[in-house]
Amino acid sequence: MEDRREAGFTLVELAIVVLIIAVLVAIAMVTFPATRARAQDRDAQAALRNALSAEKAHFADHEAYTQVRAELAAIEPALAFDAAADQAPTAGSVAYAASGSTVTLATRSATGTCFYLRDSATAGTAYMKNTTCDRPSAPTGAFTANGWQ
Repeated sequence: MEDRREAGFTLVELAIVVLIIAVLVAIAMVTFPATRARAQDRDAQAALRNALSAEKAHFADHEAYTQVRAELAAIEPALAFDAAADQAPTAGSVAYAASGSTVTLATRSATGTCFYLRDSATAGTAYMKNTTCDRPSAPTGAFTANGWQ
């Protein structure tokens, strides 16, 4: 009889490969939604920081924050600002309310969480988040200086 070896994988080897792939898929399925939600929240927060930069640029020139959408859009054309001031925040758009040396900006993340950023020329920047998504002039909750908690 001649020595015949057949090339290929055994059933045990294939079962082990399938098991490893199944474990990796299970891990990915658990972590993907949480990672996606964090990324959506960070995107909303980044939009607020960019909007604050636009407001501060206006403040530097005029010594007051603005509630005029056209002025904000001219400074930061990459952002979508609400059509009118002091509206409830929506996803993909920045809501704004300004009064002299204080401005409050808000936006809704795709996760449903609303983020608020308030800046005052005298008190500095404060942060807040909630799920009620109120108008920027009267949000539910307390602002903190420690970032979005």
